[in-house]
Amino acid sequence: MMKNKLKQLLLTENIFMVEEFLSDPPYDIAQEIKKFPLKDQVSVIDLIPITKSSKVLRHMSPDEQYKILINLPRDKSKILLNKQPVDELVDLFLAIQLNKDGQLMSYLNKETQQKVKDLMKFKPETAGSLVTSDYISAREDWSIKTTLEHVRKIATNVESVSYIYVLDNYGHLKGIVSIRELLSASDEEILSNIMIRDIISVYAEANQQEAVKKLTDHDLSALPVTTADKKMMGIITFDDVMDVMEEEATEDIQRLGGSEPLNQSYFEASISRIFSKRIPWLLLLFMAEAYTGTVLHHFQDELDKVVALAFFIPLLVGTGGNTGTQVVATIIRAVGIGEVKFKDIFRVIRKEMLIGVLLGLALGTAGLIRAYILGVGIEVAQVVAITMVFIVVWASIVAAALPLIIRRFKLDPAVVSGPFITTFVDGTGLIIYFMVAKMILNL
Repeated sequence: MMKNKLKQLLLTENIFMVEEFLSDPPYDIAQEIKKFPLKDQVSVIDLIPITKSSKVLRHMSPDEQYKILINLPRDKSKILLNKQPVDELVDLFLAIQLNKDGQLMSYLNKETQQKVKDLMKFKPETAGSLVTSDYISAREDWSIKTTLEHVRKIATNVESVSYIYVLDNYGHLKGIVSIRELLSASDEEILSNIMIRDIISVYAEANQQEAVKKLTDHDLSALPVTTADKKMMGIITFDDVMDVMEEEATEDIQRLGGSEPLNQSYFEASISRIFSKRIPWLLLLFMAEAYTGTVLHHFQDELDKVVALAFFIPLLVGTGGNTGTQVVATIIRAVGIGEVKFKDIFRVIRKEMLIGVLLGLALGTAGLIRAYILGVGIEVAQVVAITMVFIVVWASIVAAALPLIIRRFKLDPAVVSGPFITTFVDGTGLIIYFMVAKMILNL
């Protein structure tokens, strides 16, 4: 349906004939526009009103935005660019190649240019990289009436109007007033009497995760970002944090699968890029897996004597790998949201070891029953059951400790992925298996 509207718009170039098209959400329009050739994308953005087209652009990738803006008439492109929130502009200019941003940067007014350039200095993983300088500020000696008049004047030009940030003459953050409190107070009341002085904020150089945690823990819709001396830089809004959380979750999932993050959507990533992200890990895991064959070769004599031992190798190492993957996923998530830190390593190991004992006993019993059904003999069945307990406990301990150790060295614990744990437990699990077999079967 929307596709037909777009085609009609392109054919007639009469916006009044497709007014219904403008009632659709900007996100839906953006997704449909992407399906058209670049020439048609530019035509549609040029035809629809600025207010609508600026919102549509926000739902496109930086590269898509660049291609459209650079091909639009200069005047239209300038207006659209200056309509975008500062944080969106920072994302755009950071993403496009350095030799491309000169022309678009010149389209911005001088004040916005300076804001964008200042924010582009922050590293991508810092809170400063998420800042938008579009917020409402006021002075502590202003009356409620004066403040409300100020809000009405500039509200349409800011991204969030949930809070008023009270600054001194030097731009230092002194307090915060919510819109609810502002509307509830009398016109003659002074801001300094109703503002919150115990401010929840974050430094610009702090890690993004700290900003995410403060926003979510305190249920805020926006979080002020300041310099070390409390000078106001801007705010981080909840939708920005949601983007970060989605990106972090995507990266963790990709790493848990044994691959480097793509840092772009699946269909935008080329085949060669996906290949280059996956092959290093696969080669590393391939080489690590090779020692499993070495273990089997070392215990060849034991296998020759009791062939039935070979029946349970896939079952045992598979269970160990699955156990480790479950633990890793839980611990990495807990580390990511700040619930678990390196100082908790022994608490975590102790807890996962106890859980591992319970799981091992349950799975060991299942292994004993399976061995009995196959009719391999009571002694081999005992070896399988006892090994199952040891492997599950061992996998739990390894998977609990490694993410925290990796984090201690300032690395992303997600690199301790499911495939890595599985590979490690495969080899060590086989050693446990054959050592138990040697003791019980007197090999």
